[in-house]
Amino acid sequence: MTDSTSSVFDIQHPDSDSALLLTVDHASRHIPEEYNNLGLTDPSVLARHIAWDIGIEDVTRRLSDRLKATAIYARFSRLLLDANRYPHDPASTPVISDGVEIPANQDMTEAEKARRVETYFTPYQGAITDLIERKREAHEVPLLISMHSFTPVMNDFERPWHIGVLWDRDPRIALPLLKILRENSSLVVGDNEPYSAREPLGYTMNEHGMKRGIPNVAIEIRQDLIDTHQGAEKWASIMADALTRLGPLAPYEPGGTG
Repeated sequence: MTDSTSSVFDIQHPDSDSALLLTVDHASRHIPEEYNNLGLTDPSVLARHIAWDIGIEDVTRRLSDRLKATAIYARFSRLLLDANRYPHDPASTPVISDGVEIPANQDMTEAEKARRVETYFTPYQGAITDLIERKREAHEVPLLISMHSFTPVMNDFERPWHIGVLWDRDPRIALPLLKILRENSSLVVGDNEPYSAREPLGYTMNEHGMKRGIPNVAIEIRQDLIDTHQGAEKWASIMADALTRLGPLAPYEPGGTG
């Protein structure tokens, strides 16, 4: 159940006593009416992975309820503006995504880019900052987990991983989580696969996690495993079990290597 709503983001369990904050940067495929589907003549494109992270909102809502943890969801499509990329990155407003041209992002003016950043990116990331500050006041060590999903096939390569644990230099969540997940021999668990958290750096993990010294990790779950409610429930259960078993985090000195 959504506890706090704006046109830009939803917050679930905003007053949770848990140290855990779940962020879902690509929860929605929503394009505001004024953008006329970004000029896409085939609206079915917006159901594809290029517009959002399929299934991950369903998983995270169930996970948030299981753990009574705070979760925040961006309510705008990554095609309008990618909430997990730095605004100066051209890919934050893609002109082509997986072979699909995005007409409204072609030859976009700096003024329009700035308007999207001010309207969508800044309020969403500001809400994350506020939630983290509240967690830091209540907990010595809050935890930040950025939830994502990935397409099963990319560039004709069938990705074998069921779940990926993405991390940069801070191993406090990543290493024990990898160990726990790999206890299940039926799972193919990626360590910085199918993407690396090191290149390029995701905005949410880097700005809210690494730069603040907060334990952080990104989770990627394969979309064909969570595109039904049954699949989402299964993976919420897997993640809830793993996170519950994390236990005390190991010490971490910024500047170390992972």
